[in-house]
Amino acid sequence: MMFDYDTIRIIWWAILGTVLIGFAIMDGFDMGIGILLPFMGKTDEERRVIINSIGPVWEGNQVWLVTAGAGLFAAWPTVYGVAFSGFYFALLLTLFALFFRPLGFDYCSKLPNKGWRSFWDWGLFVGAFVPALVFGVAFGNLLQGVPFNFDADLRVTYYGTLLGLLNPFALLAGIISLAMLVMHGAVFLQIRSDAVIYQRSKKMVIRAGIVLLIAFAVASIWVSRINGYHITSNIDPNAVSNPLLKTVAVSPGLWLDNYEHYPALWLTPLSVFLLSAATLVSSKFERPGLAFICSSLTIAAVILTAGISMFPFLLPSSLSPTSSLTVWDASSSQRTLNIMFWAMLIFLPVVIAYTSWVYRVLRGKLTVAIIRNNDHTLY
Repeated sequence: MMFDYDTIRIIWWAILGTVLIGFAIMDGFDMGIGILLPFMGKTDEERRVIINSIGPVWEGNQVWLVTAGAGLFAAWPTVYGVAFSGFYFALLLTLFALFFRPLGFDYCSKLPNKGWRSFWDWGLFVGAFVPALVFGVAFGNLLQGVPFNFDADLRVTYYGTLLGLLNPFALLAGIISLAMLVMHGAVFLQIRSDAVIYQRSKKMVIRAGIVLLIAFAVASIWVSRINGYHITSNIDPNAVSNPLLKTVAVSPGLWLDNYEHYPALWLTPLSVFLLSAATLVSSKFERPGLAFICSSLTIAAVILTAGISMFPFLLPSSLSPTSSLTVWDASSSQRTLNIMFWAMLIFLPVVIAYTSWVYRVLRGKLTVAIIRNNDHTLY
């Protein structure tokens, strides 16, 4: 079965969003726990409990990041090229930070030396904090537009700098990302731990959730005042991928345009507040499983809010709005999208099934006693 060009483009926009949500949920909680590690564990044994709550699963969670990158490259090669060129140093910084994760998990417990273990604890913190911040900052810059343009031969030039990415609105988006993942990680740690770590996790869920609610509310107001983008020319959803064949208007508040045309979409940002509150309440009243579901849905709602606001834009250009990349003019060919769709339909369920099996096998709480009794077989 072959989908027509406009349909398969929409399908791949939805797939990209789904994979990003999957990555944020699955890899998000172990990043959140990595951020909490140096602060939640007061003793070496407590930190070992925290590390072992995610040690056996973090590599499987990383598959979602690889899948997101591969899907972006295959379905939206122009977006991939521009984004990785423009965000080159930020992504390089993220990559170097991620190097700490496999090394930290594998080597943190190899020596009993306190300095050695402290170093790798902070290494795991860096490997979680930097990516969580950078991914949020990247979304903040997407909403403001990225300084690039195409010439007549579709050669791209990027004019931004690493420091330019660290603007106030982007940093606010980074805070949203950090708070969201810390809340998510604290909920998961509440599921896997007991005693003192459990109680600390409950308190951290409340703190991170409150920061998320405040930051998201401020960002929502701010978005209504920054420049949004709107295609003013006729859209041919079956046209070849050429971003220079359209005209684009730029004006404050245009990111709310989709919500004004389809009022039901307002339920998406509203659900961020409702689901965040549900996470806090569920955690407080000793329902960490329900809190984890609500936290996962909160993450999905945050990402969907950004995606709905920007649709059909994938990578807006602040220098040359016409050069902005959209769902309709930045994709691979119809044949490629269809082939990749069926490949994704086959392999993504395999990843989900394997991940589900791993979590089923590794369910249960970790305690200091377990760490003491299995010192040589755990992380």
